[in-house]
Order: sequence, then structure tokens, then C-alpha cells
Amino acid sequence: MLSSNKIPVLIPLKRRNMKNLGLICCLLIGFTAANYPHVTHQAVAETDRAKGLQKELKLTDEQTAKIASIYKSSAEQCEKIKKAAHGNSNKMSNWIRPLRAATIKKIRSLLKPDQAAKYDVLVKQTKNGGLNDWGLVCY
Repeated sequence: MLSSNKIPVLIPLKRRNMKNLGLICCLLIGFTAANYPHVTHQAVAETDRAKGLQKELKLTDEQTAKIASIYKSSAEQCEKIKKAAHGNSNKMSNWIRPLRAATIKKIRSLLKPDQAAKYDVLVKQTKNGGLNDWGLVCY
């Protein structure tokens, strides 16, 4: 026979087990998220940067697509530079400087004269401590 004092003990154990189960689920989700492979969002950054220029310079969709392609190519070259420099920031800086200049030149060649003038201002602001580097995508 069951005594009446065992029934109240079973209910708190069930609640405690449910709390533990909830805690285990939360931990499992947290560990899964923490160990999930970190994907670089470089392709998104290139497209976003090109769209940012589109807003700033009133670019056509065709110009924006070409600029996104230029950013993608430059970013790929930048990744190669990073690997080759092995963390040496002086080497990286020396190798990235001409890449940045070439990227700016390619983008500028796609622009109309009024857009190019605005672009030059944006690039100059970047050199003076602006937040966006309109010349190169290199993280």
C-alpha cells in the first residue's frame, strides 16, 4: 500500500525533473549554437557595400552588380594576402595598399562623372577616419 506521504514527494520530484530537463535543453541549444561553424558573411558584406554605394551615388542596378563583383574579387585577393603575410601587419599593409588603389580605380571607371566626384569625396572621408572603406572589402 502506498502511504499518503509518498504522493506529495513524487510531485516535487516530477517538477524538479522537468526543470532539469528544461535546463539540459537550454544548455544543449547553447552548446550547439556556440559550436556551430562560423560562416563568414563576406559575400553579404560585398553586396551590402555595393548597395551602400548605390544609395550614396544613385547607381544603376548594373553598376551595383559590377561593383559587387569588383569587391568580391578584391576580397578574394585580400584573403590570399592575409594568408601569405602570416599575421605580419606591415607586409599586409604594403600589399593591400596597391590592391585598394586598383579597386578604387576599377570602381571609379564604372561611374559617371558626377558619381565619380561623390565617390572621391567618400574615399577621402575614409582616409580621414570615416567608418566605411569604399575602396576595399578586407576584414
